[in-house]
Amino acid sequence: MIEAFKYCPKCGKKLTNKIIENKEVPYCKDCDELYFPSYNVAVSLIVNYLDKVLLIKQYGKDDYILVAGYVEKGESIEEAAIRELKEETNLAGVFLKVLKTKYFSKTNTLMINCLVEVNSLSYHLNEEVDEACWFNKEEAIKKIKANSLASEFLNNYYLRG
Repeated sequence: MIEAFKYCPKCGKKLTNKIIENKEVPYCKDCDELYFPSYNVAVSLIVNYLDKVLLIKQYGKDDYILVAGYVEKGESIEEAAIRELKEETNLAGVFLKVLKTKYFSKTNTLMINCLVEVNSLSYHLNEEVDEACWFNKEEAIKKIKANSLASEFLNNYYLRG
């Protein structure tokens, strides 16, 4: 049984396991409720302007990464992408599409990489972002944090054409 699901959040009684599609799922007999495992959801953004991509540095770290942030309750992926972009860079963007998804076990997060188009190179960073810079394809691939999920997403974007 998953550690976080020992007791029913509704009635407080100890959960048992129920087999669903060959998997054990925490179950409350009294409430007749299944408690499937959950995870966080976040967006990671390829911010594009013509042939340039915006990379940022955050929290005093030296590596360039992609603009990213968690999806808030009740928010769509599209809304989260545009909100995060606006919050961190003050850029207005247009959501184009989801490019790739990947589960990131370190933070128990489903990362959803999205392409967002902006119509200006001019940004204003909030307190979460230390630095930002526009790069062409070759520069971006060299500058992005090596062996990171951001690097994987950026390379996937460029491989798609």
